[in-house]
Amino acid sequence: MLVIIGTTPEGKKELVGFIDGYRESAQSWGELLADLKARGLSIPPKLAIGDGALGFWKALEEVWPPTRHQRCWFHKA
Repeated sequence: MLVIIGTTPEGKKELVGFIDGYRESAQSWGELLADLKARGLSIPPKLAIGDGALGFWKALEEVWPPTRHQRCWFHKA
């Protein structure tokens, strides 16, 4: 399951989207990001935080190139 969670300006977590992806591949992440774009997320996120899965970063570069990447500190440790 691939999941994207966002936060409101107040810091509240919100489920943004999810799909049954295949092994965290760039294709699966790309499908989820494309779905978000198709549902109206037209402004690229300023920052994306992830666990280090390479497929996510590759897909993010293709869908929203200006979005900055940050590795999750919990997963990094």
